[in-house]
Amino acid sequence: MKEINIGKIIVSKRREKGLTQEDLAAYIGVSKASVSKWETGQSYPDITFLPQLGAYFNISIDELMGYSPQLTATDIKAVYHRLADDFAAKPVAEVLTECETIIKKYYSCFPLLLQMAVLLANHHMLAPEPETHLTILETAVTLCQRIRAESDDMTLAQDTIAIESTCYLMLNQPAKVMELVGETVRPFPTDTEMLAQAYQMAGNPDKARQVLQISSYQHLLMLVSTTPSYLMLNASDLDRVATILTRTLGVTELYDLDALHPNTMAQVYYAAAQVYAIHQDADTTLNYLTAYTEVCVSDFFPYTLHGDDYFDAIQPWFEDFDLGVGAPRSEEVIKQSMLDGLVANPQFDFIKEDHRFLQLVKQLKAHLTKVI
Repeated sequence: MKEINIGKIIVSKRREKGLTQEDLAAYIGVSKASVSKWETGQSYPDITFLPQLGAYFNISIDELMGYSPQLTATDIKAVYHRLADDFAAKPVAEVLTECETIIKKYYSCFPLLLQMAVLLANHHMLAPEPETHLTILETAVTLCQRIRAESDDMTLAQDTIAIESTCYLMLNQPAKVMELVGETVRPFPTDTEMLAQAYQMAGNPDKARQVLQISSYQHLLMLVSTTPSYLMLNASDLDRVATILTRTLGVTELYDLDALHPNTMAQVYYAAAQVYAIHQDADTTLNYLTAYTEVCVSDFFPYTLHGDDYFDAIQPWFEDFDLGVGAPRSEEVIKQSMLDGLVANPQFDFIKEDHRFLQLVKQLKAHLTKVI
């Protein structure tokens, strides 16, 4: 990130023009000692001199101060992942203070504010006090609201709606979600398919192929990612649950989603285990917890978004993501959440003395310790 560094800028620009400190002092109407103090950082020019200095060097006042209210996409990615690592290694209150400082400094950099909202939503649960969880989520909501109200970027504002809605769900405010996203479910737009046809007609079949792969990949993940919620919605009807799992797992096996997107599959297996735990079905619960554990101890880390032999043209798309191909949380936080999923969920208390459950915990602990 760029800091206010007016002294170095004045030195650089003065030397570019071949001026001495006396020359600049005479032009501005101050002493040579004043210019010297500016350049060494002992003091700053009076605010009334900034337009004169900027005009003389033919630069903006922001450039003169070495400050930009906007960060580049690369800067934002670096800030996000540094703070995500800090959440895993430092006291939460300390990291939140730094987040607040960055937000205030770049309050008009809306792409940064969106990623800060994502960061807070992804790490709010690390705070030791439940009240702080709510405060962090409310801060994320406020950032989203500012982006929607102030940004002219319609795509950014649309992305913000998903983050804000997620925060409302975690705040147990379903009415806010319905108000924000609307209650009418509309068909998927066909823009992607038309774009692929346009590329093909324009003689660019490789690009058309990539676009269709991206579309297929997104639809596949959207289909499977609804499964955990749909399972919980139908938890009282085990026949329906079995049908949901048969169809979902048939699709995921066909596309080898355990390897392609293990995070999504871990959520599916975990939700299935929870449903059968509700019915105190130890064997089936343990079967799905075994699948969950196997995904977690597979080649999960280092976690990156990737294609495979079928989705072999989508890697450049991933690499253009705002946060890159990595996970939105640090590995340490993900590993702890994986383990907590087994040992800290009271729904699994009825099997916690079962040797099969204890073996899964042991397996997961051993693997996560090994890969740290």
